[in-house]
Amino acid sequence: MSTLPSVIRAEHRGGYRIRVTFNDNTAKTIDFRQWLDGPVFEPLKDPRYFQNFFIDGGTVAWPNGADVAPDTLYEFRGFARRPKKRLKPVKSRGRAAASRPPRARLRG
Repeated sequence: MSTLPSVIRAEHRGGYRIRVTFNDNTAKTIDFRQWLDGPVFEPLKDPRYFQNFFIDGGTVAWPNGADVAPDTLYEFRGFARRPKKRLKPVKSRGRAAASRPPRARLRG
């Protein structure tokens, strides 16, 4: 991104997750639990208070002054995504195969 990232939209997605959209139209759902440490973030542990977020200064912020830098949100990678191809067990072939646990392979 050639300009500084800025949050232009934020939607609550349950729990401590917020779907953020940036000024380059990149969008991602971020679980904020990892940042809920320290005195300023303590009130956000209450799920009702957490939902009182708003956009301020190009990032997600709360009434008590808590926020996370927009570039931190933009660079957030999150957890590994599910593979696009589903795994399915290999069909067993005879008695010897029946005694072994089924193996998984990519379907495609």
